[in-house]
Amino acid sequence: MKPDCSSGIIGIKGNTVGSLSSAQHAILIGSLLGDGTLRKQGTRTNALLEVNHANAFSEYVDWKWQNFREFVLTPPKARKGNGKRVAYRFTTRSLSIFTDYYNWFYHQGKKRVPGNLSIEPLSLAVWFMDDGTNIRSAFYLNTQQFTVQDQLFLKGILKQKFGLNSALNRDKNYFRLRITSGSTKKMINIIKRHILPCMRYKLTI
Repeated sequence: MKPDCSSGIIGIKGNTVGSLSSAQHAILIGSLLGDGTLRKQGTRTNALLEVNHANAFSEYVDWKWQNFREFVLTPPKARKGNGKRVAYRFTTRSLSIFTDYYNWFYHQGKKRVPGNLSIEPLSLAVWFMDDGTNIRSAFYLNTQQFTVQDQLFLKGILKQKFGLNSALNRDKNYFRLRITSGSTKKMINIIKRHILPCMRYKLTI
């Protein structure tokens, strides 16, 4: 079930730590379509949000943290991963509002695309900053984590909501979404005001 949305506020009315602003909602949607993760720890009832990117994109992680800091106890930190990779990450507290999104976006612990999903320009921008790239005048969204059916659904949303033409592009044994070269300029106009300076290199075509 989609979290309740009323007067621009997502979640539980009258509870300042149990609701998200419309901007927080949009950022969370974009993050969940991208690299963001919701998970439950151990026997805890509620879910938490984990934001994890390469240390080179610490400014981007800090921006997300600033938007969700009311739900976070510890600021972002660098953390050594596998090999030479150094990640920069934070997690929120385990709260019922994130459980609402967990139940909306996850089925049997696996992330999926909700059938009643709506995407705003800010969500699209965050999704692109998370998982987007450009190759030879076309934009790609690395949606390999989703099923082909989910990706076709996202393809339909991009067309219906934003007028963007896209196609499934084979990436080894998986597929991802490719925004056609004829729609890249339109997409830039939709998302550019939301793209952070540290991520503007992705818009170069």
